[in-house]
Amino acid sequence: MTTYIFNPPVIQSLAIRGRSERFPINRLFFVGRNYHAHAVEMGKPVDKSIERPFYFTKAPQTLVENNATVAYPPETQNYHFEMEMVVAIGEAGFRLSAENAHKLIYGYAAGLDMTRRDLQLVARDKGRPWDLGKDVEQSSVCTEIVPMQGQIISEGAIALEVNGIVKQSSNVNKLIWDIRELIADLSKFYHLEPGDLIYTGTPEGVGPLLPGDKVTGRVEGIGEIAFTVGLAEKP
Repeated sequence: MTTYIFNPPVIQSLAIRGRSERFPINRLFFVGRNYHAHAVEMGKPVDKSIERPFYFTKAPQTLVENNATVAYPPETQNYHFEMEMVVAIGEAGFRLSAENAHKLIYGYAAGLDMTRRDLQLVARDKGRPWDLGKDVEQSSVCTEIVPMQGQIISEGAIALEVNGIVKQSSNVNKLIWDIRELIADLSKFYHLEPGDLIYTGTPEGVGPLLPGDKVTGRVEGIGEIAFTVGLAEKP
């Protein structure tokens, strides 16, 4: 039996709709600028004919389950919401074709990619990594996983409200790179494994939050998410 000088991190997991077992999390992948209108809103339009998807990662420890209240994070004045459809990987795969990508899908969830936007943009403009803006503690919010083995979702409303006011409203059929393309492309760089989550990108309308704000969102046919911004931790 291996002993450690301190307790290792707890395995992160999510509930699975209709099952008592939980879905253990391996890695968190995020797709950047995967809706045209959001890419334009961020000042970086995408030309699919000459570009491939790009990705960033967050530590599994950033995962937060649905209906959480999370403290406003430190060192930011511009804390943004980003509503996303999430793909849960249930099988291993490497260098897949788009035609076979569906075989890795275990299910789907609704997620939020919470972002310190001011820090992200400073890093982007200086050509630095985005970690301080994106890999933020308690910034990867996710609902339960809905089992949908091998199924491709190509259409469905995606929306988000802040304090009951609609901020994002689109459809996943507007993804620049669809689910098959994303899984196949990502598998060229990584050996995808069960427990990996892929946040597929956010539509236009992202914006700032303040302490006390209540966020609700949904992906049609998958689920609804809720998130409350708490007060910042005192120094």
